[in-house]
Amino acid sequence: MLHRIIALASVAVLGTATTLSAQDIKLPPTMAMTAYDTGTAGFNISVAVGKMFKDKYSTDVRVLPAGNDVARLAPLRAGRAVVSAMGSGSYFAQEGVFEFGSKEWGPQPLQVLLGSVDCNGGSVGVARDTGITQLKELRGKRLGFVVGSPALNQNALAIIAFAGLTQKDVKIVEFASYGAMWKGLVNNDADAGFATTITGPARELESSPRGIVWPPLPHADKEGWDRVRKVGAFFTPLLATCGAGITPEKPIELGTYPYPVFVTYGTQPPELIHSIVKAMIDNYDAYKDGAPGAGGLAAKRQTMKWVVPFHPGTVKALKESGNWTDADQAHNDGLFKRQAVLAATWTAYAKGTPPSGEKEFLEGWMAARGAALAKASMSNGFE
Repeated sequence: MLHRIIALASVAVLGTATTLSAQDIKLPPTMAMTAYDTGTAGFNISVAVGKMFKDKYSTDVRVLPAGNDVARLAPLRAGRAVVSAMGSGSYFAQEGVFEFGSKEWGPQPLQVLLGSVDCNGGSVGVARDTGITQLKELRGKRLGFVVGSPALNQNALAIIAFAGLTQKDVKIVEFASYGAMWKGLVNNDADAGFATTITGPARELESSPRGIVWPPLPHADKEGWDRVRKVGAFFTPLLATCGAGITPEKPIELGTYPYPVFVTYGTQPPELIHSIVKAMIDNYDAYKDGAPGAGGLAAKRQTMKWVVPFHPGTVKALKESGNWTDADQAHNDGLFKRQAVLAATWTAYAKGTPPSGEKEFLEGWMAARGAALAKASMSNGFE
């Protein structure tokens, strides 16, 4: 279900929110969100949440599909959208790495509303007709990458790192978008690609002649998981019980992270974000069954100590629902300090005499970033 097209001219428009319900929930009459392509888990969950806003508060929500992380964040930065259904790309944007290490971007002060952790995992799905059942068997096979989407690409590399594989051990096939990549698997243009197990494109591959398998990441393999976290610090083990080719009776040991994780910019007013999150918490039952994975947005299921901080408006709503502790606050404060270090370092680097070439500019920034984080006794994450 899609609501009518909304064009938000600026963040200022959102500041003129009107009271549309009791209990201090104040929402604008229109709101835009971004997500991955239509049919994906992030898009479907966003639509389910948007329907709740329409039904309960008469707020029209337009979900804007975008094929990569840069495309999803651009409308937020331009003030044409309020929230984005992201994944690990929110972490890369915060850190100012990969595509976000370009002159046009730099570290982004993103903050979390709510994230979903449900029965689904996030891993590398493989076409069944390849005969592959273990990640180590991907050596020499075609792994899908999405141009402009460091999240998907880095996630895929983190998963194959479990088997000791790197980008050099597979054949990278680039696609223009997430949806195009999974179409590529169906059409035999690639053998594997990263996704959440409940995404629509994975279901499509499952029902195609090629079929789908999810090579496991056994949780008892500590060395394998250490390799995963060196590439993707945001992954945690999960016993996946739902998704393409997965059932509660036939679960698979995989990994996960909050997806989608709804993020916004720190410049968004606490009152607005508090209203959005409070509405999502108070009306959880209205959308939890609206799309696979939406049930993972429950306040009690939040990953409190993740890698991107919660927005102050979110913190207020979580406190009100009894889902916030002093330890959570301490961790959140530490993440805000990290964002401050990254922002100051970027400003100093940009005001200096950085190289003009894109590659050299990124290399110089990564060196400056690493030095600043080391001086602040903070982890690098991308050494």
